[in-house]
Amino acid sequence: MPDTRTRRDFLRAAATVGALAVPCISYGATPDPWDAVPQILARIKAPQFPARDFDITKYGAKGDGKTDCTAAIAKAIAECSAAGGGRVVVPGGIFLTAAIRLLSNVNLHVPAGSTLLFIQDPARYLPLVTTRFEGVELMNYSPFLYADGQENIAITGEGTLDGNSDYTHWWPWKGSANFGWKPGQPKDDARKTLFDMGEHGVPLAQRVFGEGHYLRPSFIQPCRSRNVLIEGVTVVRSPMWEVTPYDCTNVTIRGVNIVSHGPNNDGCDPDSCRDVLIENCKFDTGDDCIAIKSGRDRDGRTVAKPTENVIIRNCEMKDGHGGVTIGSEMSGSVRNVYVENCRLSSPNLNQALRFKTNAVRGGTIENVYFRNIEVGEVSDSVLQVDFYYDTGDKGPERPVVRNIEVSNLTAKKAKYALFMKGFPNAHIRDIRLINCNIAGVAEENVVENVDGLTMTNVKISRRS
Repeated sequence: MPDTRTRRDFLRAAATVGALAVPCISYGATPDPWDAVPQILARIKAPQFPARDFDITKYGAKGDGKTDCTAAIAKAIAECSAAGGGRVVVPGGIFLTAAIRLLSNVNLHVPAGSTLLFIQDPARYLPLVTTRFEGVELMNYSPFLYADGQENIAITGEGTLDGNSDYTHWWPWKGSANFGWKPGQPKDDARKTLFDMGEHGVPLAQRVFGEGHYLRPSFIQPCRSRNVLIEGVTVVRSPMWEVTPYDCTNVTIRGVNIVSHGPNNDGCDPDSCRDVLIENCKFDTGDDCIAIKSGRDRDGRTVAKPTENVIIRNCEMKDGHGGVTIGSEMSGSVRNVYVENCRLSSPNLNQALRFKTNAVRGGTIENVYFRNIEVGEVSDSVLQVDFYYDTGDKGPERPVVRNIEVSNLTAKKAKYALFMKGFPNAHIRDIRLINCNIAGVAEENVVENVDGLTMTNVKISRRS
């Protein structure tokens, strides 16, 4: 890592990019934005549970990998919640189940040596529930682990959550031959229908999908809930986004290991959430490792619930599209994000720090701070801010990305150090790099329509 002089020291110093001197903005007595972190952490408290255990085998579950344990698990959860809470314990073995719905004051505990293996039949994820698909609200198949309007809920332990998705189940619905789809097989053509409904303000009660529409559910999704903990578990073979709390407050995601390379297999996507801590997690994914979201297009702007006050620390990212990403479904806006002490490296990781939006999304991303970031190898950019993602400038909205700071970052190999493209009529604003050393770069920076880019004690070196 670079030396540890403070952010304030470097904000007052002369800037260098290679041998090029760049004037530095004087911030005077501006407070350090990281001073807000203790206040956020003081509000993020993991839920506590009574010392009562409800063993699912006492309700008829069998860990033989063949017996359908759905009803037994549901009964254990219901009795635990009715009793005032405690742990619903999945003992050693492989327990086959369909959708699980968490209730208030229940900690679903999956210890080491235990696996929840999810049934592959989509019909077992009915009845329909209120959820989001790629940032748009709808009625769809239940996420595999779901809660709605609950308080004090958890999924803990060192066991495995196995989505049992593969090239013949769930993944082919993507409509890609890379994931098992063949001509004549069903795929998610309903995706466009849903997005059109969102764009035209069709009421949620009329956005009924599920059977016959082929929109994959997320794996773990608590909705409209408070005091959420997901800790310790390993998540594999997800149908879609993996851990994606929606409209939740006080969320802790700690020590989770995600290894899943299916389509749209984002690792952790807090969506329209407040006060979120993601720490000590490992990501090896088929899409973005972490992607902070807040709804898509008009639907996201109408719901108007930003994601705010997010702390990400001590995480490791391997394969994926972006390591730490904001967007592209960020139409409800994202603000106050703090990322520190993370390690990102893989030839199959495209961008380390990624912001993606376009002229249909709109929305604002602001006040995002990175420090002590170690990047080994990425295939594309160390820092990317791209207004041309997906539909690009084909839309009426003017997204805002401003006040982004990266300090104490090192990188060893990338195509670009910086790839930043705003619109001619909507510039990216106030990007600061401080005390960074980016080596092994193949191409010159791409910087278009950016105002207020400052680099203080930054070294960027090309590959030899």
